[in-house]
Amino acid sequence: MQYVIIGNSTAATFAVEGIRSRDKRGKIVILSDEARPAYGRPLISYYLYGRIALENTAYRPASFYAENGVEVRLNTRAAAVDAEKKRVLLADGSFVPYDKLLVATGSRPFIPPTAGYESVERKFTFMTMDDALALERELSPDRRVLVVGAGLIGLKCVEGILDRVRSVTVVDMADRILSSILDEEGAALVRRQLEEKGVRFVLGDRVAEYAGNTARLAGGAEIAFDVLVTAVGVRPNVELVKEAGGAVGRGIVVDDRQRTSLPDVYAAGDNCESVDVCTGARRILAILPNAALQGGTAGTNMAGGDAVFAQGAAFNAIGFFGSHIATAGVYEGESFTERGENSYKKLFWKDNALKGFIIIGDIDRAGIYTSLIREQTPLDTVDFELLKRHPALMAFAGTARAEKLARRQ
Repeated sequence: MQYVIIGNSTAATFAVEGIRSRDKRGKIVILSDEARPAYGRPLISYYLYGRIALENTAYRPASFYAENGVEVRLNTRAAAVDAEKKRVLLADGSFVPYDKLLVATGSRPFIPPTAGYESVERKFTFMTMDDALALERELSPDRRVLVVGAGLIGLKCVEGILDRVRSVTVVDMADRILSSILDEEGAALVRRQLEEKGVRFVLGDRVAEYAGNTARLAGGAEIAFDVLVTAVGVRPNVELVKEAGGAVGRGIVVDDRQRTSLPDVYAAGDNCESVDVCTGARRILAILPNAALQGGTAGTNMAGGDAVFAQGAAFNAIGFFGSHIATAGVYEGESFTERGENSYKKLFWKDNALKGFIIIGDIDRAGIYTSLIREQTPLDTVDFELLKRHPALMAFAGTARAEKLARRQ
């Protein structure tokens, strides 16, 4: 049996472990267009920030591949999938046969078409370690940085570079920062915290044109800069499956076993759609925990297992300069809000189930809320009044509490 995995990040790593949980002998080949082994992508901002050394960003120990009998081909780009002949065609014209294939190609930065973009000399994205290293070479105390995009990626970049440059200005079309995960009140709190660190925000506007090192905004203002970082979103890498004839929506269409519509071809991670347990709708759930679960599910099933990915939801845990944020689910239904000077918590519930939450500050117990959402636990089976203010296992019935304690061990 030959397993081939295209991609080498979170989903791929967990897929290897899933395969090896059932098949200790089959050959595993990883094809990666990057030059380095798997690393923690969320760590690239901490590398720039100086909180972690480059060698400590590896996602698994250096021995991981050898111990799991994995052949890793770095700097190798998969150009096409021939589903009929069951082989992956490479950019150099060669091919790799497979019995089972996982497409874990993730996503790529979206660069909005903007007049004059090509005239910008120092322009970067912020998705990979190579992006971070290239950006690092252009950082200096006299340089002004313009970050286009006040979402998760853009603000993590800000955290990594703020102390290494003269100034950082962030522009976004939305009227608040982190608009995909925070409501107005939560966003205002985090914005204040970042402004106190020296970050300047220009919201509700967009770059209409670049003229060298000047950004002209649609609202008429101009911003001079020395370095540009574009972080306005990503696009899933679906082309290999789509061009092979597989079903694709916004992402690659998979079932709850991570199988695509192509025989013996699986997909996992930021490039595929899953069912959101909060809404029942299919969507791309592009966060690391889901990629890990999807990768493990795919790997197990590629090796003959029957694993199911059925608890997908939008979860985020992120921090900026020591302030922590955890969010999950959708923000609809009834709500409960708790405020502090530098903290904020809001819970949302509907139809006897917790649907979402926003927590800024102490997120140590956010996992209890996450569990309620993933499992869609009926709220009338727990002490929800206690959980609103004090998330603790004591709020669960004895049997459920014992099960959750057992999972921790």
